Amino acid sequence: MRFVVMTVSVILIAITGAMAATDLQKATFAGGCFWCMEHPFDQLPGVVSVTSGYTGGHEKNPTYEEVSSGRTGHAESVRIVFDPSTMTYEKLLRVFWHNIDPTTKDRQFCDTGTQYRSAIFYHNEEQRRSALQSKALLEKTKTFMEPVVTEILQATEFYPAEEYHQHYYKKNPIRYKYYTTVCGRERRLRELWGSEAGH
Repeated sequence: MRFVVMTVSVILIAITGAMAATDLQKATFAGGCFWCMEHPFDQLPGVVSVTSGYTGGHEKNPTYEEVSSGRTGHAESVRIVFDPSTMTYEKLLRVFWHNIDPTTKDRQFCDTGTQYRSAIFYHNEEQRRSALQSKALLEKTKTFMEPVVTEILQATEFYPAEEYHQHYYKKNPIRYKYYTTVCGRERRLRELWGSEAGH
């Protein structure tokens, strides 16, 4: 009898775990160097994981060197796994906008090329609508003159980047800080977003 009860308990735990896993959602954003896009999302409540990687290209299993060449069509991106009961997709979109320069095509700050373009890669129709609405609202309320050129595209295969790129800001905090300063990211974000920059 005890064995049966334990077996049922194990099955229930497994089912509950599977249901919890299926409740999680994904969001994918490209905003230039993926080192700098991990940090803003990493500490948000409801965010389970943030992974640097490559998406939007035509080559399978690309390496950093191949993506950096600009020939694979991929963008440096981050894939976010989040719990929608705690964190909304709309909130993630706001954080995304306040951490990029949406006015530059195929460039973010000092990094140039299609691999550094800004884009929202939606995973379903609801995300597509939310992304379009957030972009339209940004156009209406923006304080800068330039048009918003960030792309909104259907998500395709996402390839995690090499391990040394993951959570680079934690592994190499001094080099990370130097890069964000020298590249002009912090200054430009303040120009665009004021006190909301980075939040």
